[in-house]
Amino acid sequence: MKPKQIFISILAVFFVFPLMRTFAQQAPNSGSIEVITTFDYPGTGNSTLPQKINERGDIVGIFLDSLGVSRGFIRFSDGSFSAPIAEPKDTEDFTEGRGINNSRTVCGDYFGSDENLHGWFLSGGTFTEYNVPGALSTVVFGINDTGNFVGAFSDTGIAGIFQAFVSISGTITSFSVPGALSTFAYEISNSNQLTVGYYVDSSGNLHGDFRDANGALHFPIDPPGSVGTVLFGLNDRNWVVGRYADSSGVTHGLFLVPPNNFFTFDYPGTTFTSLNGINAQGFICGRYVDAAGIGHGIIARVSGTPPTKAAGPEMKANESRLLVTPLNLSPSAWGGAKPAR
Repeated sequence: MKPKQIFISILAVFFVFPLMRTFAQQAPNSGSIEVITTFDYPGTGNSTLPQKINERGDIVGIFLDSLGVSRGFIRFSDGSFSAPIAEPKDTEDFTEGRGINNSRTVCGDYFGSDENLHGWFLSGGTFTEYNVPGALSTVVFGINDTGNFVGAFSDTGIAGIFQAFVSISGTITSFSVPGALSTFAYEISNSNQLTVGYYVDSSGNLHGDFRDANGALHFPIDPPGSVGTVLFGLNDRNWVVGRYADSSGVTHGLFLVPPNNFFTFDYPGTTFTSLNGINAQGFICGRYVDAAGIGHGIIARVSGTPPTKAAGPEMKANESRLLVTPLNLSPSAWGGAKPAR
């Protein structure tokens, strides 16, 4: 089986919006998360996977068509959609839109003819490929309004160990949770004070983590009962969104107030909810999956501050390294790590 097929097979992973449905989970005299609307990228059988939302209300994401072709998209704040986004060198029908900032610069990744992932930026209709120097595979997950960005890379290809990285003012810093098989950085705040993501432990389990302005890594970030946690997005109020799975097979959306206070959100009638992006106004983009396995976009909004409950204690580690050349890591510790969607 080709590496791309292996990679795909393990992927499990302001503005007035029209009010179509409103659901809420809330406690008296507290905040809530309310669904404003749902949406789908146009086309029969498309599965819609929103990823990030900017302050203008524009949403970047991924859609999968009925043939399994992966393309990026933008849903603009007026409800219209861009044409499918495909990196020009994508020969494998695999392009993902991952991040967007207020200037509508979009970032993502694509699968190249060399059987590796490569990052890209799209601005003003022009694509620019991006690879961490010396790495075989690079993914770019988020970009902030000052042009700083985050992602992950592997110097042994898509089946190898991934390290997270942040690029601030052109300086790349890599970091990994100690002992992790792979670490991924998904978004950085405009202030550069917080970076969120997740890591895969030595048993192949997923845990949330965040990196603060001092370079300290905080981990594991897991709601009670979680068997797999991913942190996807944040805003400059340090509100974080993501998802976690429980032992019964249900995946819940989560809202995090660092360091470890959580609120769980489930879209009604589904066993899979993921919250992927949040802006400073509290607008959230994410998705739910229906009984047929099709993903549908969600736009929600935080009202007030939702009630939270504390998770278990988290650890801290100063594990940031200035990247000169990527570490020469062996793929022998490969444990099914992959960028989540």
